[in-house]
Amino acid sequence: MQMTIEAKKSFLKRAKKLLKKNPNLKTSYINFARKIALDPFDPSLKTHALSSNFSGRYACSVTHDIRIVFTLTEDTIHLLNIGSHDEIY
Repeated sequence: MQMTIEAKKSFLKRAKKLLKKNPNLKTSYINFARKIALDPFDPSLKTHALSSNFSGRYACSVTHDIRIVFTLTEDTIHLLNIGSHDEIY
């Protein structure tokens, strides 16, 4: 079952800025969106639960350096933040 993806306004703003700055990320981002909608725990995404201040959230990799933080509900993925490891943690 394919899940619905929702993004916060702040996520969309950061993603737009990041993709404008790095146009080569577009393909990786599209592949990420396809994979996560089908299976948020696809091994290639390296999804993992976060702890401490980020408890209840997950992070996954779009590229080696670019991460996305999100939460899950029954049938929806809520995208919260995107950026390099140092930018989002």
